[in-house]
Amino acid sequence: MDFFDKSDVSHSPLSARMRPRTLDEYCGQGHILGAGKLLTRSIEADRLSSLIFYGPPGSGKTTLALCISARTKAAFDSINAVMSNVEEMRRLIMGAKNRLASSGQRTILFIDEIHRFNKAQQDVLMPDVESGTIVLIGATTMNPFFSLVSPLLSRSLVFELKPLSKEDLLALLQRALLDKERGLGNIAVQVDMKALLFLAEISDGDARRALNALEVAALTTTRNADGIVRITPEVAEESIQKKIVQYDADGDVHYDTASAFIKSMRGSDPDAALYWMAKMIYAGEDPRFIARRIIICASEDVGNADPQALVLAAAALQAAEFVGLPEARISLAQAAVYVACAPKSNAVYLGIDKALEDIRTRKTGLVPKHLKDASYKGAAALGHGEGYKYVHDYPGHYAAQEYMPFKAEYYLPTEQGYEKKIKERLEGLKKRAQ
Repeated sequence: MDFFDKSDVSHSPLSARMRPRTLDEYCGQGHILGAGKLLTRSIEADRLSSLIFYGPPGSGKTTLALCISARTKAAFDSINAVMSNVEEMRRLIMGAKNRLASSGQRTILFIDEIHRFNKAQQDVLMPDVESGTIVLIGATTMNPFFSLVSPLLSRSLVFELKPLSKEDLLALLQRALLDKERGLGNIAVQVDMKALLFLAEISDGDARRALNALEVAALTTTRNADGIVRITPEVAEESIQKKIVQYDADGDVHYDTASAFIKSMRGSDPDAALYWMAKMIYAGEDPRFIARRIIICASEDVGNADPQALVLAAAALQAAEFVGLPEARISLAQAAVYVACAPKSNAVYLGIDKALEDIRTRKTGLVPKHLKDASYKGAAALGHGEGYKYVHDYPGHYAAQEYMPFKAEYYLPTEQGYEKKIKERLEGLKKRAQ
């Protein structure tokens, strides 16, 4: 059945039956819908341009397209990119052209999961989106700036839909309990408020998950002596089973979570670092990926302010490979907390990037003669190694001499942690050289 089919849905899940039919019933997304908002004005004026709805599952992308179809005077066609192909798209586009030519009526083409189309399939849409033959509405759970071609994006308005708030989900659950036509209003159900709050909280902004869990609880719980189905927090927890964390192996949420993890360690917040790590572990992330993020942070953000950070991070990687999950979570957590709590310095990171920039943009200098390899026959005749000072022959194991073809400073140690001692030593050596 097409998801815009208006035929009998009595056997559909509660989330499908309770799908809002109008914008007045639509719940959430106040940042893009509401009085004076661009999307609302466009819908009310029936002057839509091509749109891309981007957001997590259960946030209302398809529902919003359905509500638009109920409001607009344009014809409305819909396909799912998983099941569709170029031939079907061409057929719909030809129908839109004929409709526009014969009656002047515009056509809105809704494509669910549009990120599933490859570049060539997306390119098929371009001429008719450009000419206005069709108004495209695409829905995707993937970041469109990664998954859609640039020409299509430049001709569309991109709206990001947020996970529904706890209050929005609570309102939807209560609406379903009262609705006698499509919801559970004809069943004698008594739901503890704590159970509703639990479902609203545990569903992570996914309306589909919250409503379907409520239906499972209502239909599978034994009635009490009074013939009433009582849904307690324990029943609600059992009905939703393990919480599903929105997380993808190579998409937006994956990289956003990793970014939050690194920034929490960089920001010296061990609690936040453990939270984001827990999310990755719970979602099934490769522990080696987590260990690599800790190692990067240990060098980039801690550096020589605490050299032990890198040692512990590398040990955590080895432990993760040797022990594996679930026990490896402890070693990874130890390293992440250590890095988060360590003093911070990015002096090494800045130094190597500055040196690389000089290599890229400046004339590459020759190795000074006294530093050149003098270990082979004939090297002395070329003057290689001549004048080199072997530091261990000098007091303090230091001898002032030039080690670069030009003057430059790359590593500028800070006052943080152990790096303060490094700074003091380097400054002392410079004074001796002077």
